[in-house]
Amino acid sequence: MPYQSAVTIRAPLRPGSHDAAVAALAGLQASVTAGGSALSGLDGVHFARFTLLPAVTLPDGTDVAETLLYMADVDGSQRSHLRELACFASAELDTAFGCCLDYPPGSSARERHRWLCHHTLASAAAYVNAVGRSSQEIVDDARLRDALENYLDAHHGELAAASAVEVHRRLRGFVGATASLTFAISEPPAPPLWWRARSKAVLLTVLFLLGLASPLLLIGLPFWLIALRRHERSDVVFTDLPDPAALEQLRAQEDHVAYNPFIAVGSVRPGLFRRITIRAVLGAINLAARHVFNHESLAGVTTIHFARWVYLDDRKRVFFASHYDGSLESYMDDFIDKVAWGLNAVFGNGLGYPRTRWLFLDGARQEELFKNYLRCHQLLTQVTYSAYPDLSASNINNNAQVRLGLTQALDEEEASRWLARL
Repeated sequence: MPYQSAVTIRAPLRPGSHDAAVAALAGLQASVTAGGSALSGLDGVHFARFTLLPAVTLPDGTDVAETLLYMADVDGSQRSHLRELACFASAELDTAFGCCLDYPPGSSARERHRWLCHHTLASAAAYVNAVGRSSQEIVDDARLRDALENYLDAHHGELAAASAVEVHRRLRGFVGATASLTFAISEPPAPPLWWRARSKAVLLTVLFLLGLASPLLLIGLPFWLIALRRHERSDVVFTDLPDPAALEQLRAQEDHVAYNPFIAVGSVRPGLFRRITIRAVLGAINLAARHVFNHESLAGVTTIHFARWVYLDDRKRVFFASHYDGSLESYMDDFIDKVAWGLNAVFGNGLGYPRTRWLFLDGARQEELFKNYLRCHQLLTQVTYSAYPDLSASNINNNAQVRLGLTQALDEEEASRWLARL
């Protein structure tokens, strides 16, 4: 079972090419919807998307041109995905990035790969619902569940009076005798040892350095708290309402399949204090996502497949992107109810965010202000692809437990609970 990487590529559009870019991306989305996208042929792609970032003038007066983002959540390394993109998705790349300032259309795979690497952005933090669960594993688990349900339907009469243990035994026998399903009689492999060792080494190194720095951190904490409250009391809060036309466009792209794509971008509040604070917060989130919230829950929110936070424009802006289940309204409510403190810690450093208190309090709890803020900063996703568009995170996790139940003998109570998943 591989590890996952969050791939982000950003490139500026050529002046005057907005309409051409929108048309090109609409064509790509039509190809994805029809099942003809080259993305479906690439190894290990969970989700991929293209999003246009509008031109903007930053608070410090810097003009930023309109840019195109490509984001993907993939199994394995970023490098291998970029290489695959350059070799096997050249037509898609030429169509999407052909409107970008320095893209070399019709070039060799090596030149495309070099260009992609040059325009890649690192994530400040990234979250995976179940670290190490591959795209192929998710698809196979769904296929397994369908096969088990079909078997139960076909043998309902003879199994109706059987015990749960007997039904479980029959299903294990069916899977073992079916060549296309034998993958399910053993547990999925763990992420590679080198990756786990490196991940653990990073964690231990960070903890060691924090331990060394703890005396200084404790001395500096009161001064940081004083500065925090001073900033919070003077923070500018936006009370803008989302544009109705833009809101209608956003709603029109939602709820077509099991998941929805989300992306919002905003400026970091000015000043060194806020820039240092958000870097520390995102560093902590990245560490927690890797080592604590790494199995089907982000601090109690279970509907997110993947998420990432990425710096833009010399760390003056940040975007948050995710793929989640259900409506945006329920998504926002989930966050407010369960992790408002986390929203405040990150987005409280964003310009215009509802005023926080002691970094973690208030903020998102001002529900109307928070939801308007989020909608005002949300962007359209022009192209979205998933290897399993009809599966929610709950479906995926349940299917994984169904597969796991086939790898071992169960007693009557365990077998009954397992059968209830089908």
